[in-house]
Amino acid sequence: MWKLVNGRLIQTTDESRVKFRTNISKAILEQLQAIALKHDTHVNYLLETGLQNVLSQGVITYSKESRPKDRVQYKTTYDKELLAEVKEFATKHQLFINDVIEYSVNYINVEDAKDSSYKNRIEK
Repeated sequence: MWKLVNGRLIQTTDESRVKFRTNISKAILEQLQAIALKHDTHVNYLLETGLQNVLSQGVITYSKESRPKDRVQYKTTYDKELLAEVKEFATKHQLFINDVIEYSVNYINVEDAKDSSYKNRIEK
């Protein structure tokens, strides 16, 4: 993100975002990468829309036996408040965060996802 200070642009870190590492299905990740490319966004922005939708419903129907076997490590950034809510939601439902993330893929709304240039925005 960029900030306009005294008529000059200064690159800064977006304090509202945090780095997070998890394991996610490789097949799901590849599918999300294709969707992100097609809609000029990033995978984490897509996941955030799905997570917000799952959290707004307040319920999750997840079978632990159906966990994918092709999980790979995935590192990205998420909105700090959203990630805190997801952690609480996962604990409440006795799931792992990556289970909630994979489940949320079915609730992604591409129209609500930020575009890829969002991280390069200019704030005053």
